[in-house]
This record gives sequence, C-alpha cells and structure tokens, in this order.
Amino acid sequence: MLSVEDWAEIRRLHKTEGLPIKLIARTLGISRNTVRAAVASDGPPKYVRRPAGSAVDAFEDAIRAQLAAVPTMPATVIAERVGWTRGITVFKERVRELRPAYLPPDPAGRTSYDAGDIAQCDLWFPPTTIPVGYGQTRTPLQLPVLTMVLGYSRWLSAILIPSRRAEDLFAGWWNLIAALGAVPRTLVWDGEGAVGRWRAGRTELTRDCQAFRGVLGTKVIVLKGGEPEHKGIVERSHDYLERSFLPGRSFTGPGDFNHQLQKWLDVVNTRRRRALGCAPTDRIGADLAAMLTLPPVAPEVGWRNSTRLARDHYVRLDSNDYSVHPAVIGRRIEVIADLDRVVVFCDGKTVAEHERAWAWHQTITDPEHREAANQLQHNRISALRPNREHDDPLCVEQRSLTDYDTALGIDLGDGGFAS
Repeated sequence: MLSVEDWAEIRRLHKTEGLPIKLIARTLGISRNTVRAAVASDGPPKYVRRPAGSAVDAFEDAIRAQLAAVPTMPATVIAERVGWTRGITVFKERVRELRPAYLPPDPAGRTSYDAGDIAQCDLWFPPTTIPVGYGQTRTPLQLPVLTMVLGYSRWLSAILIPSRRAEDLFAGWWNLIAALGAVPRTLVWDGEGAVGRWRAGRTELTRDCQAFRGVLGTKVIVLKGGEPEHKGIVERSHDYLERSFLPGRSFTGPGDFNHQLQKWLDVVNTRRRRALGCAPTDRIGADLAAMLTLPPVAPEVGWRNSTRLARDHYVRLDSNDYSVHPAVIGRRIEVIADLDRVVVFCDGKTVAEHERAWAWHQTITDPEHREAANQLQHNRISALRPNREHDDPLCVEQRSLTDYDTALGIDLGDGGFAS
C-alpha cells in the first residue's frame, strides 16, 4: 500500500515541479498506475479492511421478507420465523439496520409556539439563604420563586413568594399576569399540589385553580410525570437564574430579593436569544396582542377569612398573630392578606393593617391597638368598681340614744335616769 508520505511527494512533483508520470515512477521506484492513482485521488490513501462477513448474511433475504410483511415485528419473532438458532445480539443488530427501510417516513418534529398561546410555569428553589426578619432565615426549599416564560417571545417573569400554599401561589401568579397586562391562552404546569395533577390520563385541577382559571378564561394543563422536556423553556430559565442571577449576590430580605430580581429581569428580557434570533422585547408586542385581555374584576387570591374577633383582639394568619382594634371585639370581621399586607375589615371599615411577616410564630401588635386595649380595660374596671372622690362629704346617719333605750325596754323617768 502507498504510504501517505509517498502520496504527498507524488502530488508535489506532479503539480508543483511539473514532472511527468513516467519520470516520477522511475525516480520513486513506483509503478506508473500507482502514480496515476495518486495524482487522481482527492485524499490520502487509507487502509480499509475488507468485511469478513457474518452468519446473518445468509438470513438477510428472509429477514427482509418478514419486515416487508410487518415492519414492526420484533427481532425475536423474526428470528423464530426464519429459523435463527445462534446468538440473538448480532441478529438484533442486523434487524435494526434493515427495519428503517420498511417503516413509513418519520420526519423529526420541531416545536414552535404561536403568539399568545402558551406560557410555561414552575417553581424555582434558589440555592441561597434569605433573612426574613425576627432573627429567622429561610432555606431554599422554604421560599420558592414562581417563574413564568412565554413560549413565543421567551419573556421571563418571576417573583419570590412566602410558601407553596395555594393562597400564596395564586397571589404570586396573579401578580405576574397582571404585570404582564394580558392572559396567555394556555398555562402549562408540572404536577404542583396547589394547581393540580395528572391522573387517569387527563389533567385534574384543584378547586382553587378551577376558580382562578375561570375568572381569567384561560386553560391550565398539568403535564404527565416524568416528562420535563415538555416545559424545557422554563427549566432552562431556572438554570440561567442560578448561573447568571445568583452568583455574587446577597439579600437583606424577601423585598430586596424581589427588587434585585426585577432589575435583572428588565435587562435579561432585552438580551438576544439564539433560538429566536432576536430579544424577547422584539416579540413581546405580538405576544401580548394575541393573548386574552385581563378580566374586569381581579380573581380572589391570597388569604381570606371571616370570623368573630375574640377578646384578645388578635387574628392568626400563617402561624403569625396580628392585632386588631379592640373596639370591634365580638363583631364579625374579614381578614384579607396578600404577599405584602394583612388588612382586617369590619362593616366595610379598615380596623387593622399590617405588613405581612414572612417569619414564623410571631406576634405583631399595632401601638394604637395596644393603647386602645389598655384604655378599654381601665374604663371597664372603673365601671365595675366605682371609686369615691376624696372631696365628697361622708354622710352617716346618727340615731338618737333614746331609740336604743326604747328598744331595750329601759324607762329613764322624768329625771332622765334609769331607776
């Protein structure tokens, strides 16, 4: 076999030096046919081993006949039909090579999204620790970030929420949709307990989710377990958040986290996406135009509870106690809370308003409520135990001594002395 070095020298002598084939063959001691082949070739010579053949070769025609009849027939069944009695591994490899020629064409699908059609939603648990006040901190699994990515424009939205409970999840979800200014026609979720699950081959939504999507007029899909590729866009955004947003950052609390996150998202949504060939800001207009409009009345999200105010004039919300003005003790009140505020109403009037505490097992008291409670207690004690003013004269009845003599049967006589 001609070496690569000789092949290169032949081509140099012929093309660069202009020597004829006969002279090159005589100079290098190589046959003229070898020189001609080297000059005509496009690449260096390679050793190709001649295939030794296989025992399956004698059965190839029979295998093809079986595949022509049933293209999906298993290799083990084909081996039985054609009388193959040797090892099954080499037989399966030959069937695997031949089968595509008998199957109908299967073009690869390309996932595409129409404007306004789909938004993928999920929870991201940032690997960081966030202080929540009162000397407490939260680990990654205790403070999730709700993320939403639009399929057409790849517009990314996210917000840190206090918990995975339905009250907080739907409040955060509505915040993202309201900030977007429109409602995607289909919202895709993984199996999240507050949203729903995949059961018996279909999506089964919770009551809270049915009420939420009913107000929005949209569709919610819960994916089958073990199919994360169906929401790969939002999964990749989580990886992007961990690699681009978190490194080098520290947070003083949930509010600071959301503030830094929103500033980062404002920049990220202007960056070019390789899959799109443009930035999300270039497509978001068409995306929003094709979505549903926001409902005229916002859905009821967050914490809502109606009860009678107890004598201690506190209400409990997510393990924390919040004070209420004691003037409405015993009356029915309505407690409404979102991610930031806790408000208490009585007959349509606000009787308490607090900043929502993300810490656990705390008692939050308004100084005005404490002062009012102290005053009411003082007034109640005064009403039950009235105190005499020191300036009032003390009036005590003084009886005549003769009344006592008469009561005892004593006769004093005319001289006034007892006899």
